[in-house]
Formats: sequence, C-alpha cells, structure tokens
Amino acid sequence: MLKILIIGLSKISLMILKRISHLSQVQILGVLDPESNPERSDSIFQDLSLPIFRDLHCSQFAQPDLIIDTLDLSSAEMSKLVDPELLVGCQYLTSAAFELIMSLIKDEDALLRCLKRVNQEKDVILNSTHDGLIAINGEGVITVFNQAAEKIMHLEAEACIGKPVKDVVPNSRLHLILKTGRQELNQSQALGDTTIITNRVPVRDYNGDVVGAVAVFRDITDVQSLAEELTDLKEMRVMLEAIIQSTQDAISVVDENGIGILINSAYTRLTGLPEEDVIGKPATVDIAEGESMHMQVLKTKKAVSGVRLKVGPKKREVIVNVAPIMVDGQLRGSVGIIHDISEIKKLTDELNQARRMIRQLNAKYTFEDIIAESKIMLAAIQQAKRASQTPATVLLRGESGTGKELFAHAIHNSSPRADGQFIRVNCSAIADSLLESELFGYEEGAFTGARKGGKKGLFEEADAGTIFLDEIGKMNLELQAKLLRVLQEKEVTRVGGTKSININVRIIVATNANLERMIQEGTFREDLYYRLNVVPIFIPPLRKRKEDIPKLAYHLIRKFNQEYGRSIKNISLDAVQILMAYDWPGNVRELENSIGRAIINAGLHTDMITEEHIPPLGILPAMGKPEIKESRLGIQISEYDILNKSLKEVLDELEKDVILEVLEHTKGNKTDAAKVLGIAIRSLYYKLEKYGIQ
Repeated sequence: MLKILIIGLSKISLMILKRISHLSQVQILGVLDPESNPERSDSIFQDLSLPIFRDLHCSQFAQPDLIIDTLDLSSAEMSKLVDPELLVGCQYLTSAAFELIMSLIKDEDALLRCLKRVNQEKDVILNSTHDGLIAINGEGVITVFNQAAEKIMHLEAEACIGKPVKDVVPNSRLHLILKTGRQELNQSQALGDTTIITNRVPVRDYNGDVVGAVAVFRDITDVQSLAEELTDLKEMRVMLEAIIQSTQDAISVVDENGIGILINSAYTRLTGLPEEDVIGKPATVDIAEGESMHMQVLKTKKAVSGVRLKVGPKKREVIVNVAPIMVDGQLRGSVGIIHDISEIKKLTDELNQARRMIRQLNAKYTFEDIIAESKIMLAAIQQAKRASQTPATVLLRGESGTGKELFAHAIHNSSPRADGQFIRVNCSAIADSLLESELFGYEEGAFTGARKGGKKGLFEEADAGTIFLDEIGKMNLELQAKLLRVLQEKEVTRVGGTKSININVRIIVATNANLERMIQEGTFREDLYYRLNVVPIFIPPLRKRKEDIPKLAYHLIRKFNQEYGRSIKNISLDAVQILMAYDWPGNVRELENSIGRAIINAGLHTDMITEEHIPPLGILPAMGKPEIKESRLGIQISEYDILNKSLKEVLDELEKDVILEVLEHTKGNKTDAAKVLGIAIRSLYYKLEKYGIQ
C-alpha cells in the first residue's frame, strides 16, 4: 500500500484528498502544515479522520512513500518541518505536477465519453429506422444487426452478431457481394414465411477495396398481400401514405412528369420544406447542390442509390436512393428515400479528431522537429531514419539534454508502427518495486493492493507499437534479467503469473550513462548490453555542433513568443557570438532555458535579443565559459571534461575527433584514412560504427 503525506492545507490538497481518498491501494498518513489550525473543520478531514501536524518527527509518524507538496517548499524549509530520516527513499510530487496529471486524466475521460456518445448515437441512428439492416465484415461475419432486422427475422441480435452470415441467413447473398463487389438493388428474398425487398451494397475503404457488405431490407409480405386484395387505387394510396408517414426515413414521390405528389413528415423535418412548397412543384425544388435523381430515374427507368446531394434551404448533406414506380409495365413516377448524413459525418470527424489527438499525445515529434545543420547531427538523424524502417532495437546515447527522447518520438513516427502505441517509461522516475509490475503487469492477488482481475503491463499495452525505456542504466540487475528475456523470447510473464504472453514490441532505449564502465563495475549485464546495442546512435552534445546554435536560437525564440505572448523577431550578432562561445554542459535543454530567460529580460516592447539580455551562462554566473586547458601532449581539453568525465570518455572523444579530421583530410577515403592513422581498415570500420560516423 502506498503511504502518502500531504503538505499544506489548501484547495489543491482538498482536491487531492477527494481524488485519492477512496483508493484502496492508498493510505493517507495525514496533512502537514506549519500554519495549520487544530480546530480546522473541513468535512473531508473529519470523514477521513485525518490528523493535521505542524511538524513531524520519526518517533511519532510512519515513514511515507510519497509526499505531495502543495506549498512547493524548499529543501531547507522541508528539513525544518520533517525529520530527515522520514525522507529517506521517499518520492516527491509537486502541486503543478499533480494538476498536470489530473488535467491529462480529465482530457482522456472526455475523449472516452465522446467516443461512448458517438457509439450510442450511432446505435440510435441504426435502430431508429424501420428498415432491417445487416452488415458483415471482410470475413463474412455479422457486425451490425439492428432492431428492425430482429423484428423482421424473429431473431435476437445478440445471438447473431459475431456469427457467419450464412449460418444466420442460409439464402443470404452478402458473401457474394464481398467477392463481386457489385451492388444488388430491389431484390426480393424469402425469409421463412416473410418476403422482403432488399438492397445489398459493398462497403469500400478509402482505397476502393471491398472490406464488407450491407443489406438494407423491408418486410413486403403485407404490402404484397394488400396489392393482391385491394383494387381501389384510392384505398391503396391512403394505405401507402400511412406507411410512408410512419417511417423515420425521409421519402418523396413524384409522378411520371417529375411533379411532387407525396412527401412524409420526416422529409419536412430533414429539408425544412413544408408540403405546400413541394407538392405540385417540380422535383428540382428541394435541390440545393447537385442534380435531381427523380428526373434521372424518370429518364432512364433505372434505380440509383448512394448519391450525395445537398437539399433544402439549410443545404443538409444527404444520401438518396431513388427507384422508378412501374405499374403494369408502365412508368408512373419515382420514389426517393433520403438519409441525413450530416450528423454522422460530424460525429465521424469528431472521432477522427479524437484519434489524431490520442496519437499526438503518444508520440508528438518527427524528424522535421529536429533542428540540425551540422554534419555530425545530420549523420545521427540519417542513421535514425534508416533504423526506423527496421524492427531492430535502438540504443540512443548522449549526454542529458541532447534530445534522446526527441529521437525516440521521431523513430516511432517514421516507422511502420506509427499508428501503434508509443509508450514512454522513465526507469529512474519509478521505484524498482513498482517498475516491474508497471512493465510486465500483474495477476490478481499477486501482492497486497493488486487490482481485481490483474493489470496489463506497459509491454502488453505497447503491443504492435513501440516502448521507449529512458535512463535504462538506472534499472536494477533483477529487472535487467527480465528485460533480457523479453528481448530474446518476445514474451512477458506477469508478476504472480506463470503464463507467458507473446508480444510484438519495438524497443528503443536511451541512457547518458557509461554502460561499458557499468559492465566492468558489475552494475549492468553484459549480455543485455549486446542485446540493446543492435543499432547504437550517438547524439552529439551541443558543444560538438555549435553551428546549429543560431538556428536553434531562432526556433526557441518562435516557441517562447507563443508561450510568453512576446514578439521577438531577431537576435543580435553579438548575442549569437556569446551563445557560440559557451560550451553548454546542459546541452539544448540549457540553451532553451537561457533563451527563455533572455526573452523575459528583453521586456514587452523589445523586438530583438541583444548581448545585454543574455543571462550569465553556466551553473554559477562566475563560471562563464569553461576554461580550456592544454595537456602535456598539447591536446586542448575543457575544464568541464576534466571534472565531469572519465578518462575513457575523454579518450573516446579525442579519438573520434582525430578520425573526423583525418577523414576530412582524405576527403572521405577510408582506405587512405586507415593508412594515415596506422590502423587496419577493419579497425577503422569498427571505430566508425562505434562512434556513429557515417
């Protein structure tokens, strides 16, 4: 059970308590507020019997697993209120982070409600018609069976959906429509003692391929019986008018001259045209855009269906089916059935927009979002593009702030799995005890507080998509062994389970750690390293691609103009030179921070960033540009490299620089470069692959 301590008596803390107090896997230890009122009488505190503290000490309080800080206290303020021993191993969550999480959950709930509403409205539309409707998919299995079809066929939809159409309707021809792709209109068919008239049409995708078929039919047994018994045309007309008026479909009838003789109330509701504007008028009176299908049918004596038009003063978008009326072989007019698709189209557009939003939330960036002009960065991008077209595991390496996650997004969006899930996992942000169940899922009863029915892991959620494991070097050895099994066997086993689940997941991992050194120290498995290192991509630090800084600066200025409501148009040459002179140990993330501060310093009425607006660069203002020192061998090494990198990392960078210079000298000729370097050509190719040099 997750033990939570909330800091601060505020509206946010009350919101948090209302959100999480009902969760069985959560225990709220209390509320800490140095200015609290012991007689506070908020109902939620009374209902939950929550204690309120001014400060905490080990002897009187259980150690929390998570602290939600709504006051955003500093470390010094926190140490005054809480015994440091209670903070060991404890996770922190700020109020801003919690509000962001709740906002995302709220957005997701809204999308789900929208999708549910679309499905409900679709069912209402399908079941509101008196025509029976059966739809099948490409395998001939029934997917839609509306209420009118239940009534006509005396069958339950629940017993029919999911079964082959031939098993439900032995004399069905829908499976033949799948093969021929040709529609069959106004076909008579016997269903036991019932006779129906049916239209069978194929369903095509955007490429024109047949992916299903639909039959729309109506019971005409009674109509046939009446036609045989009734000879009085007037009585038959009254009967037919009653039938037409009772249907929810909009119907219009014209005589052989194309003059309107009959419409129903559904027609008036759809088009907005009353009887006096239609009856006795030409069939073209209701057409807003398109041609009258009544007139076409009267000319050709052939039925038409699925024609899109816009009708009435409001230009409602509709689909019309029109058939000729033949009496004793003579054309006596035509009848049209009009279906409103404007609402369905609107709901479909909303659903497609929701799907696009979900995909955008999953993976936002593409290769077009990566700003680069330097050869070394362009080479990394090209290598990533080639890797994206394969299912191979990709290892992104580079310092913090170089854009590893940006590359992961771009690789997914450029891959054949772009329509699949993109799951992001920061291995350093989740406790080891929780990371296993998050990645692999768990079975019901696997541990105290486990969800009833168990839970899918992130690997299962990412099936047919991509999972991005950031900070892979922070994963403990036990989880490394399980990850190795996933890579080898393409299957996962949930916590507390014994059944293996096959998965089809593309894995991208990232780290800023020295994995080779971790292998020597025994903190990273060597076999896992070789499984992950299939396609290594080294993302260079900003100090190695300073020619990208001007373009990055302009990109960031445009971004912050939108966020801050500013209108900065340019950056001075002196300011750019300052940015170019600095080595950026924090890489692009640090550059972004500096540009944001410069825009704030520039004020509201300035349209150019100048030298005076650039904030002091470095972790401390006094640091300035990292000092460049010359080694005894005459090699230029920055003070930052000396203080923050291992000997192997420094030597690797020097070796990479030497290789690049020699290749430039030999104009890319690898054989000549190997001779200049005094190494075998095979060794040179190995080093080119090691350093990601193209």
